[in-house]
Amino acid sequence: MWILIFTAMILAAILSIIYLAGRVARFSVFQKAAKDRKVIRFVVGAVPVLLIFIIIGITLGVINAIVAIIHLTVIWLLCDGINRLVEKSRNVKFEKYYAGVLAIGITVIYLICGWYLANHVWRTEYILETDKQVGKLRIIQFADSHVGTTFDGEGFAEHVKAMQAENPDIVVVTGDFVDDDSTKEDMIASCAALGMLKTTYGVYYAFGNHDKGYYGPEYRGYSGEELIAQLEKNNVKVLQDETVLLDNRFYIIGRQDRSEEQRGSDRASMKELVSGLDSSKYSVVLDHQPHDYDAQTAAGVDLVLSGHTHGGQLFPINYVGEWTGENEKTYGLEKRENTNFLVTSGISDWAIKFKTGCKSEYVVIDVQGA
Repeated sequence: MWILIFTAMILAAILSIIYLAGRVARFSVFQKAAKDRKVIRFVVGAVPVLLIFIIIGITLGVINAIVAIIHLTVIWLLCDGINRLVEKSRNVKFEKYYAGVLAIGITVIYLICGWYLANHVWRTEYILETDKQVGKLRIIQFADSHVGTTFDGEGFAEHVKAMQAENPDIVVVTGDFVDDDSTKEDMIASCAALGMLKTTYGVYYAFGNHDKGYYGPEYRGYSGEELIAQLEKNNVKVLQDETVLLDNRFYIIGRQDRSEEQRGSDRASMKELVSGLDSSKYSVVLDHQPHDYDAQTAAGVDLVLSGHTHGGQLFPINYVGEWTGENEKTYGLEKRENTNFLVTSGISDWAIKFKTGCKSEYVVIDVQGA
């Protein structure tokens, strides 16, 4: 699926550059330079478009250059359409190309907002009620830090301070703590930051699809085992298809990520994970990818915490994961029978540096039981 998405993005970028070259050439300064020679005018229009693409590609990466150029194209098309409707309704022809100026301005503002939504971290709170004898329990959840993307190890430590200020009973990490491009130094610093957390029951960790690395330890300088060692050194409990009972009143069930199956390995089913558990106790499942809701509902667990989707990342394609069946939910809270499912948009980002359909966050969950 990712190959198809990236292929579509590249094709869209090529078409966007061609379209924008023609649109930019409509500005009077370029028309004068080309002296009504169509080919020259197109080339002159293409130069600033390609220059912008190259600058963004060098500073933010090719994927973000593609994202920016596609956004500009879509907004420009809309502005052109509105411009034509206004001209037709007023029966006039604007001398200046206002649509182009407006398109550029809107795109710049839109992407600046998207940058801010990705790089600033909000606090999102949920209150969940249950009849089970769990009392009051404050859970802090975060996922998809992809350390090194929007913040480094030191920056992550500042976010940890904000989470500590919530006075959590427990902190859970639901995958993609690090990325294939996270340096060893940032990984170690981030693990150390987690070790500074003071909670009632500790910090628990479930793997995401990026944590163990797709390209081998040589690529980023450390292996999944070294990541585990650093986490455990800082008193973080790594759960790989494992369950722990805390205070004799609630379970934390940490699943292996779905990517283990895609890599040819096995992971335990929900039925296996809940076998022998006391159903009268509250159960919290850490499962990076929101993709097993029927089995989790049938297992009768109380709360499933996931990440992975980045909240859909970009409007208006937020729900592509749901449309293709890759994800069962993109963002927020949903209840099926007696099971609550919560998907966070993540505390950071991955390759794309903008969030236009959501915002970065950590989650505060207050469970209120009998």
